[in-house]
Amino acid sequence: MKLFVFGYGYAARALARRLTPKGWSIAATYRDDDDAERMRAEGVEPVALGDEAALAAQLASTDALLITAPPSAAGCPALKPLVPALARAGAFPDWVGYLSTTGVYGDRGGRWVFEDGRLAALSTEGARRVAAERDWLQVGRGMGLTVCVFRLPGIYGPGRSPFDRLRAGTARRMAADGQVFSRIHVDDLAAGLEASIARPRAGGIYNLCDDEPASGAEVVAHAAGLIGVEPPAQTALDLDAMSPQARRFYAENKRVSNARAKAELGWRPVYPTYREGLRAVLAAGG
Repeated sequence: MKLFVFGYGYAARALARRLTPKGWSIAATYRDDDDAERMRAEGVEPVALGDEAALAAQLASTDALLITAPPSAAGCPALKPLVPALARAGAFPDWVGYLSTTGVYGDRGGRWVFEDGRLAALSTEGARRVAAERDWLQVGRGMGLTVCVFRLPGIYGPGRSPFDRLRAGTARRMAADGQVFSRIHVDDLAAGLEASIARPRAGGIYNLCDDEPASGAEVVAHAAGLIGVEPPAQTALDLDAMSPQARRFYAENKRVSNARAKAELGWRPVYPTYREGLRAVLAAGG
């Protein structure tokens, strides 16, 4: 079995770590020689993004195709190279996964959101994700491909957690009454993708997140306690003083349901809350 990845980053590496011991081969696009060398060192076959013949050859033998790269103003960067390559190769992967974001839902005032709810992205980035989801689902219908969309909240894990910010002295605890966020450990994300590969459904849309939305301040305080440091003092939420990225994050308040992924994919997060997830990160040396 073969996985081909467009955008070999944090989430794709976690999926590769799950699939490789089970006999899967992994190939992925790269942009520069340094990226290619790192991928080879991880046992991943690098494929030049601009090599149309190589892309077509890889896709011809691909069982699962994962797109992780974020969209730009021009749309999803994977569409232009991959769709012609799929057609050229006459390729029909059993599964095509597109990683989106729960930002497509916008703000819900702390209420629960589900996959069939309205999309009301507040940011330009969220609106681009809505368009990219639509484009890939249309490609699936037009080419007869099984395209699945995964809406992801904040992803954390080793090398990407509150511990890093606490140790660097950059962690913040914003006082925002009633504001909560959903999140997912990167290994639970990879497990959800693997479950979907095993049970592909054309047009499937899934929220992959843990079971307990929580405030950022709560998570940082818990992480500080685990490593025995004082949590940073809470500061008042001031959207005007924040960076555009932080402003987008704190402008939204919602609880994301993972019920569909559990029901359809038989998936359960190993780390159902940030507590179990942070302990696992610490145990892994994070």
